[in-house]
Amino acid sequence: MGLFDIISKIFKKEKTKIAYAKSQSVDLIELKRNPYYIVASVELGNTTTKSIITATNMDTGKTYIISKYVKMTRDVRKPKKGEEVFGETLWGVKLTREAVAEMVKEVLLKSLEKAGLTIDDLHFVVRSTGVTAGFASPEEVGEMIIALAQGCMKAGVPPAKMTPAMTKDQIPKPFDKYSFLDKIIFDGAVTGVLPPTGKEVVANEMEGELVTAGIKVGSKWTFVDFRNPCMSIDFGTTLAGRITNDTLPYAKVIGNLCGLAGAIADAIARGSGKIDEKTGAALDLANVKGKANEELAREYAEEIHKYITIREVPKDVDRFGTVPVDPKSAEKAGTTLIGCDVGKNGSDLIKLEELGRELVEKSNIPTLMCCLDYVMSEVVRRLVELAYKKGLISEKSAVGVTGRAGITGKKPELIIEKLKTLEIWDNLEENVVFVEDGLALGASVMARCMNCLGTPSVPLGGVRGGGCILGLRRKWQKERGMIRD
Repeated sequence: MGLFDIISKIFKKEKTKIAYAKSQSVDLIELKRNPYYIVASVELGNTTTKSIITATNMDTGKTYIISKYVKMTRDVRKPKKGEEVFGETLWGVKLTREAVAEMVKEVLLKSLEKAGLTIDDLHFVVRSTGVTAGFASPEEVGEMIIALAQGCMKAGVPPAKMTPAMTKDQIPKPFDKYSFLDKIIFDGAVTGVLPPTGKEVVANEMEGELVTAGIKVGSKWTFVDFRNPCMSIDFGTTLAGRITNDTLPYAKVIGNLCGLAGAIADAIARGSGKIDEKTGAALDLANVKGKANEELAREYAEEIHKYITIREVPKDVDRFGTVPVDPKSAEKAGTTLIGCDVGKNGSDLIKLEELGRELVEKSNIPTLMCCLDYVMSEVVRRLVELAYKKGLISEKSAVGVTGRAGITGKKPELIIEKLKTLEIWDNLEENVVFVEDGLALGASVMARCMNCLGTPSVPLGGVRGGGCILGLRRKWQKERGMIRD
């Protein structure tokens, strides 16, 4: 290398290569022409309630977003006389079965209308919830799932489109030829990961399962092979995600993430005084333009992190970062719980609001939004660092990030820069991926796994760099008497 090259390298900062899977779309004509498996993902979260229609081309294994309809969960109607409140969002919005069902019906039908589709065009519907903070125990999430199912049925979805087929004959044509129900059975494994055994260890377990699967399918649009071993991080209002190992044919869940995520950004944003002081979200400020004071943003991000706790969840708690947990069951299942909190169960969120207020008084909204980028990227760095120190991830692991508070603004670039400081990977960019709509993409995968609809040429299960695990799965199920020749 010559002197000029050395000088150029010093002064020329290399552009960070980011694997960012943006939602891909497909038109209605293409949808009708080829074998697309169409799935509706219906989710009620702490901040947003949405229905996203996805379609998977069964020849290529790639999944597309057909339409999306989103409402703010704070707009769910108030309980009527005689209705029983079964839980509430992190921000105190009370929920009843009837109110949830009405909102779910609306978002599902609106998303179909936007797509130019009807209920008859759907092959499957998957329901999920991120609203776990206001529940008393992991078991109470079941009440929400029932409410979501009722909303889907009110919209006209038959129960058969929400439950897996038992035989290949029950799979609608032409998708029966892509199903492997005559060779294997659905044993609970989704994208080659067995669910934890025993009692549920964290209230948002299903959310973690879906986002892990969603990042796997979303990564197919990038250069990153996001399969096992991996760490998925979902930055919705609450934190969700999984850490898997690389055992075959099925990986095991060796870590779960829980606690606060987007709620941290929302609290800081509410300090601006520009949004609702109780239910306002960082999303409400996303379109404010102006020049940010980056130095001030970094300074306040450091101050904010003094209140953010990231640690292994203690064994003697039943709630961490407002999310119901069962650390003793996690220990029995061989799973480590990693949590993110602000104070104790969000007790110091009010202090983040105060810091947000201070920052806006000294500068402006763009500076506050820049601060959020620094805050949330540092949360990712601390989560990954702890997982590494606990021996849960290694240089073989991939890291995937999804959710509004993890992929917007400059967060992907900052996350890459911060993770480089950990020096875990020789080539970090090949091991980190950012995915839009991870939960919805995960719902499309869940529907396919439940019906054993596979694409062996483009596997989602197995280990990074490896091939399809269909043969290993057959052998594993035969050994356990699940199937016969």
